[in-house]
Amino acid sequence: MTTLQQRIAGSADFQFKKGDWDGFLTLGTNNLANMVILPAILIGTFHFAPQIVFGRILPGLALTLLVGMGTFVYFAVRLAAAEGRKDVTALPYGISTPVMFVYLFGIMGPVYFATNDPLLAYRIGLGAAFLGGLIEMSGALVGPWLERITPRAGMLGTIAGVAIVWIAMVPSAIVFANPVIGLPALFVVLLGLIGRYRFPLRLPAGLVAISLGVFLGFFTGDSSIRFDETGFYPPIPVLGDLWIGLRLIFSRPEILAVVIPIEIYNFIETMGNVESAKSAGDSYDVRKCQLVDGLGTCVGALFGSPFPTTVHIGHPAYKQMGSRTGYALATGAFLFLASLVGLYAFLQHLIPAAAVAPLLVFVGIVITSYAFQATPAAYGVAVAFALVPHIADLLKKQLDGALLEVLQGGSATPDLMARLADHQGVYLQSYGLLSKGAIITGLLWGSILAFLIDRDLRKAMLFSLLASFLSLIGLIHADKIGLSLSPITLGYLVLTGLLGVFHLSEARQARIDEEQATDGLPAQKPLVSVEVEP
Repeated sequence: MTTLQQRIAGSADFQFKKGDWDGFLTLGTNNLANMVILPAILIGTFHFAPQIVFGRILPGLALTLLVGMGTFVYFAVRLAAAEGRKDVTALPYGISTPVMFVYLFGIMGPVYFATNDPLLAYRIGLGAAFLGGLIEMSGALVGPWLERITPRAGMLGTIAGVAIVWIAMVPSAIVFANPVIGLPALFVVLLGLIGRYRFPLRLPAGLVAISLGVFLGFFTGDSSIRFDETGFYPPIPVLGDLWIGLRLIFSRPEILAVVIPIEIYNFIETMGNVESAKSAGDSYDVRKCQLVDGLGTCVGALFGSPFPTTVHIGHPAYKQMGSRTGYALATGAFLFLASLVGLYAFLQHLIPAAAVAPLLVFVGIVITSYAFQATPAAYGVAVAFALVPHIADLLKKQLDGALLEVLQGGSATPDLMARLADHQGVYLQSYGLLSKGAIITGLLWGSILAFLIDRDLRKAMLFSLLASFLSLIGLIHADKIGLSLSPITLGYLVLTGLLGVFHLSEARQARIDEEQATDGLPAQKPLVSVEVEP
């Protein structure tokens, strides 16, 4: 086939079917939810200037979405042409919701609260996003290897931890901060997406929930029609701010302890979502997808967006809707055009945050539910164990915020933390240790327990040794990256030693049993054993 024939065939494989309209409304609504939540937090909580939010962040993010979705449409068209099929569905793409919340409350938020400087927080966010994009691209090299050695329970457990804490819990608070709007919108989402009830004109549940929230908002005063911040906002390179942010990050290595784990999660999420597309019949090259994720995030940072993007969960659902390639390109074009004319500034006033937060709650609980459903029942305890560091992470950040207000910018002293633990049962210091590198810690804990369930003590010992090493260099359980022999490091070493003793005892007993079986003698009990109930 000539180059011209390939181009003609490729263009013929681009489709906008009836199902693409449903997919456009669903993917567009999901991304729109984040686009409405972001200004509410950045302007309302971190006091970012509207010009930065609507003039830099959202246009840069929208440009990334347009380019990324266009690329995945291209991949889908190529796949359809190569396999001679008409039912290929493009991968959904957008803002990584869990990563977005971690960047907000784990990177930019702490910088803002410590310095009261929103511009500094923004610049550090840009630098973190650019470095995060490079880490996402590295997933093309190490991702498959990491997936091979890590138990599914550990991988999905830590993803579920991020989901239940940052995607479900934080938006739930937004819902209950305005229950007159939030609760009806939440149960409309659950009615349509969990109960599978159909709404008039087959409108997506998310769109119905947002419309209901706007309607109620006019009665409560939470919705208004204002054009004062609309205008023309083209994407503009912010190389100066990005360079300053990168320099600042390397002077604050503790930020890397947040960026590295969350971006490892990001490329793992892409791997899982590409795998789900393969199970639905569309086989994409996971390495190319991870490169697109990373490049998209880096391009976004160059044009002002401090938020990573990724392949979204839900490809099988879009395929089931009948969506093909048109829905993704239409979503990218709509989101980009909306940023150009300042539509997000208009929507910020029109749509209450409590009307879009239910969509995020739904995504969070579905991801958590999937983690338990996709692992055998015996490994449910390992998935649950992986949630613990993430819960501690939320507690630590919420308590830090409360103390910051009470202490008027001061920090909690060791004496205060000791009194909180003794008198109130609030173990702030322990929560802090668990929260550092919570994503990696959750993966390690879930994996170790999964290996114990499999009675594979050698692998459990190796993962415990890895946890000891990561705590030694400061990637987990530490305030900053650097060598530090802490009690936690020693604790993991002791655990590694205990697992090693049990492993050697089992290996020795296996040799004895084999020799005695050869000699026709009864088997002996091991020197060290653990009784396991059937």
